This record gives sequence, C-alpha cells and structure tokens, in this order.
Amino acid sequence: MRFSLLALIFLAACTRSGTPDLSAYPNEEGLTRLCNNPAILGEVVAPISNGACGIEAPVAVRYVSGVRLTTPATLNCRTANTLANWVANDAQTAVAKLRSQITELTVFASYSCRTRNSRPGARLSEHALGNAIDIGVFTLANGVELSVEDDWGKSGKEGTAIRALHASACGPFGTVLGPESDSYHYNHFHLDTAEYRSGSYCR
Repeated sequence: MRFSLLALIFLAACTRSGTPDLSAYPNEEGLTRLCNNPAILGEVVAPISNGACGIEAPVAVRYVSGVRLTTPATLNCRTANTLANWVANDAQTAVAKLRSQITELTVFASYSCRTRNSRPGARLSEHALGNAIDIGVFTLANGVELSVEDDWGKSGKEGTAIRALHASACGPFGTVLGPESDSYHYNHFHLDTAEYRSGSYCR
C-alpha cells in the first residue's frame, strides 16, 4: 500500500517527458520551497551552533526533484542543491535500465555533531557542518528497493544499478563512500560536498 501511494505521488509529479513537474509536489502543511530552488521542498530550520559544529542557515529537506526522503535531512543549501541536482540529472539515469525511476531515498543520517565515523580524536565529520547525507536504500516507482547492503555485491540489474548510483555521485559530490571504502559504510553511501584540490574522493 505504501509503495503504491509513493508511486502515485511520483507519477503525478512528472511530465510526459519524465521531468519532475514541481508544481505537483504534495501540498503538506508547513513545507515550502527551499534554497531558491523549486526542486527542494521542506522546512526552514533555526541556525545551529554547537562548538565547532553547526549550520548558519540550515534546511530540513523532505523532497528533492520529485523524490521523497524517508527522514527530513538537515543540510546546508549547497548540499541540498547538490543532492537535488544529482537526483534529477544523474541518479535517475543510473537506474534507467530497471525501467523505472527513484521515488524515495532512505536517509540514514544528515546533520550530526560528531567526528568522522564517531571515532574519538578523529577529525570533525562533514555531517557536523551540514555538508553530508547518508543514503541506504533507493526505492523505485515499480516497488524495487535498491539496498546498498543487500545489492552491492550482487550481479544482475540490481547490483549494476547500485554501483551505477555510487559512480554517478562521484563528481557532483566531493566525497562518495560505499561498502568498499571501510567497514563503517557497509550499508549506505556517504555523500558530502567537501572540496579537494585533487577532485572528488570516491571509494
């Protein structure tokens, strides 16, 4: 039942060309267009300041480019815009061979005042600055769920699609970490907008 409702919302929000018709977003009380981008829907959040952690102008993102987030993601606008653009221009293309489109992202984490992988003495995580989001599952309009944990090592269309999603994020995001990066990322993709002189870091 839940899948059917999400599929109907997504299909209603698409034009015949498949491009999201942003005027058809769900009309949920309290949600607004964010970051001067009609593709991002959610809520404005009060500034966050907690020692070295914080976001000057945070937003709680509920939808990007017609795709629902299972949990509101607290991000800065640069990262929210990167997420929306990636979903529309790269992630949907990555799943095209499954003859469907992404309708939902399962969010494992967004803003959190912590060190990298929550290790004592480690450098501050990009999550602590609103620069990062962790995604574990990509749900499609046809009911298929592409799981980082379950599908990464598989052959076939699902395994190919989850790897294509990982590859497609490299470039739009400054850091892309998946199951082959370390044991902390066995079940999700870490995506952040950190900038490196050598270009994106993807593993």
